[in-house]
Amino acid sequence: MTDWSTADISSLSGKTAVVTGATGGLGYETAMALAGAGAIVILTGRNDAKGLRAIESICERFPNALIAYEPLDLASLSSVADFARRFAASNEQLDLLVNNAGVMALPKRQQTEDGFEMQLGTNYFGHYALTARLLPQLRRARAPRVVNLSSLAHRSGAINFNDLQGKHSYRPWRAYCQSKLAMLMFALELQRRSLASGWGVTSLAAHPGYARTDLIANGPGTSSFQSRVGRWLQPLMSHSAAEGALPTLFAATSPAAEPGGYYGPNGFYELKGPPAPAKIMPQAKDFAAAAMLWDVSATLTGVSFDEIAVAA
Repeated sequence: MTDWSTADISSLSGKTAVVTGATGGLGYETAMALAGAGAIVILTGRNDAKGLRAIESICERFPNALIAYEPLDLASLSSVADFARRFAASNEQLDLLVNNAGVMALPKRQQTEDGFEMQLGTNYFGHYALTARLLPQLRRARAPRVVNLSSLAHRSGAINFNDLQGKHSYRPWRAYCQSKLAMLMFALELQRRSLASGWGVTSLAAHPGYARTDLIANGPGTSSFQSRVGRWLQPLMSHSAAEGALPTLFAATSPAAEPGGYYGPNGFYELKGPPAPAKIMPQAKDFAAAAMLWDVSATLTGVSFDEIAVAA
């Protein structure tokens, strides 16, 4: 796996991929690499203008790229449902779903239109519902994969079932860590349930390490001193968005990626470097908590994997 790069991606001709949050940053780099390998790629995002610019930029590099943009707001369950209906109407199968979109450490508590805490709602609940709604198309693919974007932040995360939405006590980073732990737990639980139910879907997770993206730039404010220190340390501790997307691309495309695997950079503290197996904290391996989170998610979103699987 040493020095694995996009050059190691085999042809994806004939395969269809959906990448959430693909109008910039990690999602954009992921979509570009998949399109460059010949996949039919659907970029999703909340900003139509950015989506069209992303398509134009990718086509400049890969003139024959088969790409399209579709609006999708993960903070809206109705938007998720609308996207899934549009996708099903024009696509028989889905080979790859990359659940990448996210928001980070919002200074003040916000809610989605469905009443979820914004970070948990966008980063996790929206992706849970999206994956469930696309399950029929995933199951029709030959070897479908779902890749969830987690984070080093999952190491400090805990699922607070007593105050899941942070209504009683909200802290920006605590909420972010919880959402990224939820994404990793979701990936591992999806793999377990896929095996148990015979869905045939391979589920994996990845994290980018410390990648220089707008997610960080648009995060909580910092003091001028912190900014100066950050600018000095950043070149030593971080890597580009393109490099940060490599663990995701490895999980999405490599024959060596193991079902239920978690991948990140192989450098110091997994901050940067080529893809390698990443450390999974004990709380992410709590089967009982993962099952509880799955059931809570089905109840709160009104979307059930089992019901959709039976209907399909």
